Amino acid sequence: MVTSAIAQFAPGADKSVNLAVMRRLAAEARQQDAEVVVFPEYSMFTVPVMDERFLASAESIDGPFVTAIKGLAQEHAVTIVFGINEVTDTASHIHNTLLAVGSQGAVLATYRKLHLYDAFGHRESSLVRPGAIEHPETFTVGDVAFGLQTCYDLRFPEVTRRLVDAGADAVLMPAEWVPGPLKEDHWRTLLRARAIENTVYVVAADQCGIAGAGNSMIVDPMGVVVAALGEEDGCAVARLDAARIARVRQVNPALTLRRFGIVASSAMVAQNS
Repeated sequence: MVTSAIAQFAPGADKSVNLAVMRRLAAEARQQDAEVVVFPEYSMFTVPVMDERFLASAESIDGPFVTAIKGLAQEHAVTIVFGINEVTDTASHIHNTLLAVGSQGAVLATYRKLHLYDAFGHRESSLVRPGAIEHPETFTVGDVAFGLQTCYDLRFPEVTRRLVDAGADAVLMPAEWVPGPLKEDHWRTLLRARAIENTVYVVAADQCGIAGAGNSMIVDPMGVVVAALGEEDGCAVARLDAARIARVRQVNPALTLRRFGIVASSAMVAQNS
């Protein structure tokens, strides 16, 4: 078993303030025996309207913000998953990047968001470059293997299925799920669907405040919400049990019985590179 925490907060434009909140929530999660702590998308920097400030805020993976998180992970002997605005080779676009930093301070996995939020009146692609389609990176804590995906990726079931095909027992889902018509209902429904159809845990940490709908949650392989938060910042924990996954897959062997796989076409790879 592995204890995972969802750490929900409302990141702003001041990185030092965001880091201070992450320090507080990581300590709270560790007090509840969390071994993996999941923070929201864009934990490093967020403003309500995506504009050039996102470009100015961007750092490299070995920059000061990530370095501080590495120290935090080591301080609490915990794995931390969080979102940053990562520099690219052009000044006009960043990557929306997730990092998993292990308890020894090393980066265990990196994920650059594939499906950008060009929906519901937003256009993330104006400033963000989608990640390249590559074999998913996973990492293991205890007896549980973890995969990463981000926010709008939730609406594309093949993203989660690729992670499961790569061996993930649990999917970690940092998000900035922007409020809007029926958006909270979509969030809850899709998180449970991804858990049920893949017989995995889904650990979803959303932003709250102006930019995020909150409602972070941990869903088990049968779609049961085993931990949840409301609209305020805070953390909640749940035990992720590999034996529970095995029992559910005996009852619901959907992964074994399926007749289709997930393959990225060469045209799609080129389009998203």
